[in-house]
Amino acid sequence: MPVNAPTDSDACAYTDYPSGESPEEYPKTGDGATGVEADVWAALAEVEDPEMPVSVVDLGLVYGVEVDEETDHCVVELTLTYSGCPARDMLMNDVRCAAETADGVRDAEVCLRYSPQWTVDMVTERGRENLREFGLSV
Repeated sequence: MPVNAPTDSDACAYTDYPSGESPEEYPKTGDGATGVEADVWAALAEVEDPEMPVSVVDLGLVYGVEVDEETDHCVVELTLTYSGCPARDMLMNDVRCAAETADGVRDAEVCLRYSPQWTVDMVTERGRENLREFGLSV
């Protein structure tokens, strides 16, 4: 069993993910980011969803990264595939820890956002390929 895996709940059985057009600026992937923010995006790309081998970045769950280079404080805006996600705390902790591995980040916080609503259309093309390899069709 992976470290930090939920021990008191069953795997998520929620599969009714909404579809629909996402705002033009989504998914955010960190393309064009520079410096410490680029390093944070790279670290976040290593964080996989606990139930499927797809990074949170490729799932379109990361809505933003901001680093205050004077305080070395990072804020990651994150959403979930649905508001009742049982892996919420674990995922938020994994994202926070990953952000804190970037050079130039002393501490990080993760803020949940539910607007705009996440849809499967926010999954990147690489994320779709990884989901297909995993056996899911999007």
